[in-house]
Amino acid sequence: MIGKIIQPELEAFIANRNFAGLQSVFKEMLVPDIAEVIRDILPNDRAVLFRLLPKQTAMETFAYLDVPTQRALLRDLAQNEVITLLNDMPPDDRTALLEELPGTIARDLIGQLSPDERRVAQGLLGYPEESIGRLMTPDYLAVGPTMTVGAVIDNLRLHGRDSETFDVIYVVDPRGILQDDLRLREVLLAAPGATVGSLLDGKVASLNVNDDREAAIQMFHHYDRVALPVIDDDGILIGIVTIDDALAVAEAETTEDIHKFGGLEAIDTPYQSTPVLTLVWKRAGWLVILFIGEMLTATAMGYFENEIARAVVLALFVPLIISSGGNSGSQAATLIIRAMALQEITLSDWWRVMRRELLSGVVLGAILGGIGFMRIALWSAFSPIYGEHWFLVACTVSFSLIGVVTWGTLSGSMLPFILKSFGADPAASSAPFVATLVDVTGLVIYFTVASIVLAGTLL
Repeated sequence: MIGKIIQPELEAFIANRNFAGLQSVFKEMLVPDIAEVIRDILPNDRAVLFRLLPKQTAMETFAYLDVPTQRALLRDLAQNEVITLLNDMPPDDRTALLEELPGTIARDLIGQLSPDERRVAQGLLGYPEESIGRLMTPDYLAVGPTMTVGAVIDNLRLHGRDSETFDVIYVVDPRGILQDDLRLREVLLAAPGATVGSLLDGKVASLNVNDDREAAIQMFHHYDRVALPVIDDDGILIGIVTIDDALAVAEAETTEDIHKFGGLEAIDTPYQSTPVLTLVWKRAGWLVILFIGEMLTATAMGYFENEIARAVVLALFVPLIISSGGNSGSQAATLIIRAMALQEITLSDWWRVMRRELLSGVVLGAILGGIGFMRIALWSAFSPIYGEHWFLVACTVSFSLIGVVTWGTLSGSMLPFILKSFGADPAASSAPFVATLVDVTGLVIYFTVASIVLAGTLL
């Protein structure tokens, strides 16, 4: 909010080329607020503001910007400014930027880094795209078990600025194999002459460099840490992942799931920065699939054309029936997909889930069926709209709602299990997809019930 409040003042300083005023304003602002101002300011002015920042502030601010703004800023900065910035960036933030750039541009930038930073960048980018290796940073503090606490504190003073975080200190043996981790509080409260080994309990949680990055989210949630060590297959410590990177992954994964559940392909850029053609393309695929699916609804209506012609009153309740089934299916799918994401349920729990959702579906259907019955009965007391057989119509609607809602609940809860068992993303069983499926089957259930209940009267 700070950036938005003072932005008019900044715009006035920019228009008047009052660089001293701009620098004085930036000195009073926090880095995230500066990043917000640079992101929201006119694109032509971004480089002007960015060049006024002190070197350290500029590097930290750049890391807070979203990737589209970073890319735009890189285009406006001089080549030497870009290389200096990339050399100074935290390795994990630099990796996140480089992997979003076109391959030729990324290779050119990597080639201009200093030898040490080039080696780090190439090493991190060499890991699989969705792996922990792309998320980690090699900037951490590691000590040996024979060091004294006093020596560790001296080491912190010397090298702490080069570490991503020193809230946690890692203990490795001479081969580099991770032994344990110590929180800074444990070190500061220990006697200066005590050895690191005397503080260890051998209990350490770690990530494997080849794990999927979603594993980091689960580990941070489970162990409540600000950083987690990353080891290779031999147990050697090669980096750490910090909580800010895990939160960024969690946000991206949640956004992707929400997009899929809404019936569109995942969009990995901010809405305002996404070209309209991209938005159309990402949405068109699912819309076409769902449109074709809804054609089956029209086919089902045509199949029961005779029943509708003989009992026109049945058509009045078609929207009510299919929407109730779709809504119940969407509810069930949402519950199950989220429970899977939180690891509250696994594939082996499908039978238990089915039993619970079957009972839930029957009860929910009975509730809606009861309301539908009362609605028809109430209207029939004051209007002949439903005819002399209103009671049978009410029973048809009531029983159909029980069947359709139960079927919708079962479909919505089981589709994520089916998709996951085939290795697909459960979020792909989106609410529109479930609704389309239940629309078609709901019509079949409705008219089947009608043909039984109304046989010999309206049908």
